[in-house]
Amino acid sequence: TPTDSPGRGGSPGPQIPREGHPLRKPPPAPAPCPHPLQACLRAGNGLLRKKTRPGQGQVVTVQLQTSLENGTRVQEEPELVFTLGDCDVIQALDLSVPLMDVGETAMVTADSKYCYGPQGSPYIPPHAALCLEVTLKTTLSGQERVALANRKRECGNAHYQRADFVLAANSYDLAIKAITSSAKVVDMSLEEEEQLLQLKVKCLNNLAASQLKLDHYALVLEHQPDNIKALFRKGKVGPQEAEPERTETALYRKMLGNPSRLPAKCPGKGAWSIPWKWLFGATAVALGGVALSVVIAARN
Repeated sequence: TPTDSPGRGGSPGPQIPREGHPLRKPPPAPAPCPHPLQACLRAGNGLLRKKTRPGQGQVVTVQLQTSLENGTRVQEEPELVFTLGDCDVIQALDLSVPLMDVGETAMVTADSKYCYGPQGSPYIPPHAALCLEVTLKTTLSGQERVALANRKRECGNAHYQRADFVLAANSYDLAIKAITSSAKVVDMSLEEEEQLLQLKVKCLNNLAASQLKLDHYALVLEHQPDNIKALFRKGKVGPQEAEPERTETALYRKMLGNPSRLPAKCPGKGAWSIPWKWLFGATAVALGGVALSVVIAARN
């Protein structure tokens, strides 16, 4: 039967659109390929209208869940603290977090070159792409800033133990910058400020040991004049500072634990401080010369 014959009851049958027919629908467009780094799940609360996206060098706290492409969860961080642009975390986080607002949750699909690459990690196989669920949280507390600076210092210690002094000095410098930026925050207790100060002294000591620059010793002694490590290292290069006696005195006080007691000074070397053996020898030579002169004069 023809395709356009009427059906039962006299009603026309379904019409099949032909090529170029006005009823023919165009094929659906292919779905756009998602960016390999970010797809937003939930935006921020929208109550804060000013700019809330973090910038480079800013300390951020995120909640992170890391999974493989097959859905296997390999890592979960309820509060991960890091500094943007300092390479503290994988590159995928450094690139995606600056695009987020505070309170926003995003699903980040990252290629292996933005993650752990061909080396992998203890929990992640090599060349593995990762799915990251990231939530940008609020600003840091004082204890979190202390923990961040301490983690950077420990990273510098690891580089120092591997004799990679350039990376060690860089890690210590980043820790000092984190401490210095945190010191400007007013919502810190006195105990937290004291912890940051002690941590800064440790970082300055380690930085001085890595770079051997006198300016770092001076910075340490500005905060703690009796710091034993700084005094010891400063004493090793004391002659170059034109104040070796002052450095030696401070080191002596710290080592003995009695600041009121000063080291004994050597007596000044005057005319009578010459050893008696040298005096006796010089006198004998002088008398011998006089006697020889008398004998020669008598013969003439």
